[in-house]
Amino acid sequence: MNEQPLISIITPSYNSKQFIEETIKSVISQTYTNWEMLITDDCSTDGTREIVKEWMNRDNRIHLIELAENGGAAIARNTSIKSAKGKYLAFLDSDDLWTPNKLELQLKFMQDNDVTFSYTAYELMDVDGNPKNKVIEMPSKLNYRDYLKNPIIGCLTAMVDVTKTGPIEMPNIRKRQDFALWLSILRKGFTAHGLNENLAKYRLVPGSISSNKMKTAKQNWKVYREIEKLGVIPSAWYFSHYAWNAIKKYYLQ
Repeated sequence: MNEQPLISIITPSYNSKQFIEETIKSVISQTYTNWEMLITDDCSTDGTREIVKEWMNRDNRIHLIELAENGGAAIARNTSIKSAKGKYLAFLDSDDLWTPNKLELQLKFMQDNDVTFSYTAYELMDVDGNPKNKVIEMPSKLNYRDYLKNPIIGCLTAMVDVTKTGPIEMPNIRKRQDFALWLSILRKGFTAHGLNENLAKYRLVPGSISSNKMKTAKQNWKVYREIEKLGVIPSAWYFSHYAWNAIKKYYLQ
């Protein structure tokens, strides 16, 4: 590998006591070691922060930022982003996991191919961490229009070279902040490149915002209309492709 740049890991947390330790362990287990993990806690009340502080004492690459008032995932992620010192930003929510070689392989892929924005395949697991035997495969690349039709990038797999994109920030919406952020990067003319290797594990938590497909669909429409400022007809056209790709992603792969 040509260089060993710092990778800043962006992790929001809110009442994540059940999962946060396993998530931290999956980062500490990385074969690539030059990282910092910025956990912004959104006023948890279940002991999440105490667990993070214990791990901070064991590993000085882990940092906890405590919000004064509950603001939602976008504010938590943006707070971590603003504190990040790395050339690269990688995203990992407090209930998801990485395989040990995730950062090493993805960084090598980006460096070898001069990639600014990348993503990988990932697998689904249930709330207890048991595999669902379902891997979400990835296309080799996505431009802005491709991604409007197929918002398949898993936030837990995304990595961005911010020295090339410039500062980035998620819009303050309740859901699909990552979808909107990736669109903002691609809108500038960048192409996202996929490493189709299963390097992460996405936890399906019953009752979570992301587990409700109807709410996700409504939020995607909101992104088309209110964030991207698309007209009704193009929004409907992109939405029809999104719906079909979602069916293929979860049911036909």
